[in-house]
Amino acid sequence: MWSRYTSARGLFSAWILMLVALPLHPSAFVLKMQEGRSHDNFRSRGQGDASVTSRRESLAEAARTAAGVSLSLGVLSQPRGGVMGPEPAQADAGNYVLPSKIETFSLGSLPSVPRVVNGLWQVSGAHGPIDPQRAVEDMKSYEIAGLRAWDMADIYGPAELIYGKHLREYRDLPEAVQKPLGFTKFVPRPSDMSEPIVRDAIDRSLKRIGADSLDLLQFHWWEYGDNRYKQGLDNLAKLRDSGEKKIKELAVTNFDTEHVKEANERVRIVSNQVQYSLIDSRPSVKLSEYCQEKGIKLLAYGTLLGGLLSEKFLGKLEPSDMDLNTASLQKYKQMIDAWGGWGLFQQLLGTLNDIARQKKTSIPAVATRMVLDKPAVGAVILGARLGVANHVKSNVEAFKVKIGDGERKEVDKVLRKSRDLFALIGDTGDEYR
Repeated sequence: MWSRYTSARGLFSAWILMLVALPLHPSAFVLKMQEGRSHDNFRSRGQGDASVTSRRESLAEAARTAAGVSLSLGVLSQPRGGVMGPEPAQADAGNYVLPSKIETFSLGSLPSVPRVVNGLWQVSGAHGPIDPQRAVEDMKSYEIAGLRAWDMADIYGPAELIYGKHLREYRDLPEAVQKPLGFTKFVPRPSDMSEPIVRDAIDRSLKRIGADSLDLLQFHWWEYGDNRYKQGLDNLAKLRDSGEKKIKELAVTNFDTEHVKEANERVRIVSNQVQYSLIDSRPSVKLSEYCQEKGIKLLAYGTLLGGLLSEKFLGKLEPSDMDLNTASLQKYKQMIDAWGGWGLFQQLLGTLNDIARQKKTSIPAVATRMVLDKPAVGAVILGARLGVANHVKSNVEAFKVKIGDGERKEVDKVLRKSRDLFALIGDTGDEYR
């Protein structure tokens, strides 16, 4: 994979790229908020331009770092770890959970897609090393529980390889288990998007997965000013519409409203994967209305803020830089700081905990349910820590929860005290650009 980005620069550039691929220490971009200031004061758009620009740049750097992107060199970088090593002995998959009901939706021609999708960013290396065989064994418990959709990308280290191995081994599962669904991404550096280039990229993903066609291909583009993304979309659509059917359904990821409209009018897309949570509700400002009108589904990630939106952090002091030991924690702590700070976040956790206790469920289940109930949201993507922690039981909890109007009002009381992230950052995906 390194040759893809470094062949032109040679060995010295490869060495530099390895250095910048290391995740930045969180202190490089953690935003510190002034103590004792009213949260309501930050809702005004009249803050100094320099302050807003600084926050936006910090968030952009955090987002790019979490995605494995070097801003200084302008290239993609492979995160540390997450390398496929020798396979250990067969691991025990454990006891499977069979929920009474898994909510599903249709995504274009793909029927019965679970409304909780398993995210594979966590195997990219940014969350520590993984055991590939244990990861595949762990995937079986999600599959049997009905959580059969997996989200990955060509830049997520061995994610496509691990999913491909799971795709081959699922045949050993009970007959009633449905075939897995693989949602991958094409995340090129801004460059030539001619038909051979795009075809080669898709063929690489197909080879890694070991499939004849991709269930869902999601296209990401780093810089709208470079309009070669239009050529990329056109050539991806050709692969979808040709007799080869290398792509079943085409989508985008981290596109703002304007460019979702453009992409849909140009090639027809079925979804847009965006950051969407109780604290980051930017998709609700403009994007969701258009998507609802056109039948485009939102696939929400970051809904649980990398695990910060949970009982584990309720009533706890603000985590230090040393506590932020994964790319997820670093990125989403940055979002909390921009949104309103740790004190306001504790108020939100407390309110969600009150609701969760009344319903005999968890904070993550309540937070997930509230995003699932948003207009145009098809599914929430929850990261899977395969081989580290199994979250099947907690991930299906959201399907059992119903949120009433009174409970939504209590949550909204807290959310109204926060900053306007749409004004601060921009539309969905703007933090990556």
